[in-house]
Amino acid sequence: MVKPSPLDKDATSEIAWARYRRLMRGMALVSLLAVVGALGWLRFSMGEALTIHMIIATAAGVGLSVLLGTALMGLVFLSSGSGHDEAIEDPFENDPDMNHDR
Repeated sequence: MVKPSPLDKDATSEIAWARYRRLMRGMALVSLLAVVGALGWLRFSMGEALTIHMIIATAAGVGLSVLLGTALMGLVFLSSGSGHDEAIEDPFENDPDMNHDR
């Protein structure tokens, strides 16, 4: 039988997802600052050799990398902080070979 997850409850789910959205909004600003910083450094180090293609590639690469890392780590925090991780059923719970790390 599958254990119920705390995220199945509306109140817990709303709080957890609101926290996740707040984290993503804040990190979108951090991502924007990282893009501006990277472009500023490139402009300082390359001068006039900085092309529009490099600007677009840098903005996309830095911005999306920061946002992807934030999204994935945010989901880990959401899962752990809401108690969703404890709701899984461990198929190896009674296996003596798998309990060496407890």
